[in-house]
Amino acid sequence: NSGVMSLLRPLLLDVIPTIQQTAALALGRLANYNDDLAEAVVKGDILPQLVCSLSDQNRFYKKAAAFVLRAVGKHSPQLAQAIVQCGALEMLVIYLEDFDPGVKEAASWALGYIARHNSELSQAVVDAGAVPLLVLCIQEPEIALKRIAASTLSDISKHSPELAQTVVDAGAIAYLAQMILNPDAKLKRQVLSALSQIAKHSVDLAELVVEAEIFPVVLTCLKDSDEYVKKNGATLIREIAKHTPELSQLTVNAGGVAAVIDCIGSCRGTVRLPGIMMLGYVAAHSENLSMAVIVSKGIPPLCACLIEEHEDHIKAAAAWALGQVGRHTPEHARAVAVANVLPTLLAMYTDTHSSEDLQMKATLKNILQKCTYLPALEPLLHDAPPNIMKHIIGQFSKVLPHDSKARRLFVTTGGLKKVQEIKAEPGSLLQEYINTINNCYPEEIVR
Repeated sequence: NSGVMSLLRPLLLDVIPTIQQTAALALGRLANYNDDLAEAVVKGDILPQLVCSLSDQNRFYKKAAAFVLRAVGKHSPQLAQAIVQCGALEMLVIYLEDFDPGVKEAASWALGYIARHNSELSQAVVDAGAVPLLVLCIQEPEIALKRIAASTLSDISKHSPELAQTVVDAGAIAYLAQMILNPDAKLKRQVLSALSQIAKHSVDLAELVVEAEIFPVVLTCLKDSDEYVKKNGATLIREIAKHTPELSQLTVNAGGVAAVIDCIGSCRGTVRLPGIMMLGYVAAHSENLSMAVIVSKGIPPLCACLIEEHEDHIKAAAAWALGQVGRHTPEHARAVAVANVLPTLLAMYTDTHSSEDLQMKATLKNILQKCTYLPALEPLLHDAPPNIMKHIIGQFSKVLPHDSKARRLFVTTGGLKKVQEIKAEPGSLLQEYINTINNCYPEEIVR
């Protein structure tokens, strides 16, 4: 408000180097504070001045200048675009070859903040020639530089298969995969994130990541003391397993399902999310893969997530995963039903406070259409809304005609009585199911 920006601008061209870098640092801190101030830096024509003063400066000034660019670029795609337009990318890419690791780090950081916004900006960073140099940076000895270069590669890869392919073509996967076992937690987070962002796009990219022999080493990350390492490790496994039954099978064979199940059981909150989804993806592919989740005792921790978690999106993921496990055959459905989770799902489905997504994922339809285990269906008869009731009654009408013990039980538990209370449209599917059930019994019992 006091007009400091316009006073700082000429100082960028001062003859004394320390004044130059202090002015740049001040501008960087202002721009970092919020987007209005970053906007003021752009509107005050400070960027061209910065770029033109960059050429033959000392390392302190280079770091300060890269900090200004990062501080402006982080706020929005528009501000990042302003940096691209003033020709700063070329300068930053030259910095990636500087002999001082701190300058490389500052440049990499600024490039990452520009690339993360969208694929156009990311493409601009690629076109400026940053990727091969970033791959060299992750091979440098300094941990801080490795971290930030891996993070920038992650930000470039995330937008599209083409951008991820550029990172792969520069040979990044092999170097990233070697660092999964690095003792530094923050570096591991970034490395796992970068590999996930590459693997998520297509089967081919996922296979390239697998070929770098990330199994079984990546499973150790699920036991890491750092929550984000766990989360990113599970995310990487999820992004590989989701593509095809073959990649899922490979994950199962490497011990991935068992490790993810342990991981979900041992942590709380959003760290669980990628693991929950990974089990859902694996189970969705085929009966055998779903059975692998059941045999590895995957259902109890998924049920625990439904009950323990407070966030609707985590519950929704667990409900969806259970649906994928139970939807294949009566045997699969029974495994889910025996865990006594159906009443919980039904309660979430009918709860008006549940988010729309949770209600959608908690519909028991997938499981009910295959479930022939009547003791688990029985309690639902009393609470289910009509659209779910239809499926429950449908299952009873399939099983009761062929099972005399079940028919007796159905009367003594009050199930048959409940069926008589249901109002069904004449000629509807529900009415047909009810008639089938009633036809299993003598007239006077029905009455």
